[in-house]
Amino acid sequence: MTMISLNSFTFTEKMRDHKGIIRFTDAESLQVKAAQVRLSTLKAISKAQKGATGSAMSVIEMLVALYYGHLATGPVMNFDPENPGHPDQDYFVLSKGAAAPALYSVLADLGFFDRSELDFLAKDGALLSMAQGAKVPGVTFNNFVPGHGLSVALGLALSLKMDRKNNKVFTVLGDGELQCGQVWEAMMAAAHYKLDNLICLIDGNGVQGDSKLSAVMDIGSLQDKFEAFGWKVIQVTDGHDFDKLLVAIDRAFTVIRRPICIWCRTVPGKGVDFAEGKSSYQDVPLSEGEMSVVIPKLEQLICKN
Repeated sequence: MTMISLNSFTFTEKMRDHKGIIRFTDAESLQVKAAQVRLSTLKAISKAQKGATGSAMSVIEMLVALYYGHLATGPVMNFDPENPGHPDQDYFVLSKGAAAPALYSVLADLGFFDRSELDFLAKDGALLSMAQGAKVPGVTFNNFVPGHGLSVALGLALSLKMDRKNNKVFTVLGDGELQCGQVWEAMMAAAHYKLDNLICLIDGNGVQGDSKLSAVMDIGSLQDKFEAFGWKVIQVTDGHDFDKLLVAIDRAFTVIRRPICIWCRTVPGKGVDFAEGKSSYQDVPLSEGEMSVVIPKLEQLICKN
């Protein structure tokens, strides 16, 4: 088993926890897993012929780091696919609803439900809908309205604190959701209650459905507001770099008496060369022709490693 050093921490390259889930600490193994999740997500969206390619692609590395990452102190997230909702689990809330297919791909890969369900994404009567449903194993709550996820995560974190439990609550928000007033109300409440068990990752891809709104977004100002509201902000200059993501998460675990915001600068459409950074791919599926170009590249990346 290979040992690597990362910012003064020493990690094993690959390990399996007591639930049989393989966790990784080296960037190369996590990149392969990200390629697998990216491919299954793109296939699901393409078969459904609905979904947000750009939005889903920009969160892949964050999801992989949370669900498959392992730090010197143990797994990033504690969960059990065979017993969802067990008392000692950590919680994940995907506030960025447009990225639901990416979360489904992770959950299917981990065994929360059969992979074949991805083939029926958004079909009538299917388990998996574009709007997350709480009936899906591994999904924490129904998500229909942007900006509600942080409030749900806040409630979970506060409840755990009141019960004197050490479980953590993770949530991923799109940067566009920060224009919702409810997000800022939840932020103030989280700081008031000193919820250091709440870790919020921001998908800062800078592209929203309305390009005019994207143009006026002042990232520095938003981060200053998090700090002013009592949060600890940790910068990740490349939200697709697993070394940086794992170090940021490890730092988040050391913060006390403050909720944590990990601001990740990401690229919409990441991993799809012709779609990267293009708002035109933000909320659309890829065509069959486009998929025929993307699939061999991702498969080559997976097989090469």
